[in-house]
Amino acid sequence: MDVITAVRALGAAIQEDKRYLDFVDAKKANEDDIELNGLIGKLNLIQLSYQNEAAKDEPDQSKLESMDSEFRSIYGQIMLNENMKKYEEAKNDVDGMMNYLIQILTLCVNGEDTATCEPQAASEEGCTGNCSSCGGCG
Repeated sequence: MDVITAVRALGAAIQEDKRYLDFVDAKKANEDDIELNGLIGKLNLIQLSYQNEAAKDEPDQSKLESMDSEFRSIYGQIMLNENMKKYEEAKNDVDGMMNYLIQILTLCVNGEDTATCEPQAASEEGCTGNCSSCGGCG
């Protein structure tokens, strides 16, 4: 089996994994949630208005503060939405699975035993769980 075929087989296995299936269901629930989509639409409009105001030579600080306050309020409503909560949890589970798989692949590329290599636990590396603040795993 060549590498591409093996990766495609891994992709198929991922798509059968409960974490992935839960993520797909949560994503669909978000897409079907009319109230949630309305809030997201409002949030996007506020963000665009904020950017337009901030780009002016002399932005109106009171407008910016008002938009920031409204943005935070709507964002809070979005994050309290049950569908969004389930989506975030499912996304974190899939992200965790993918991070683990990537760490195993990295260990293999670095010459570790493919049958027994095991990534260090996140707590051993000081992982915050937020990959955007990370310098890399493994």
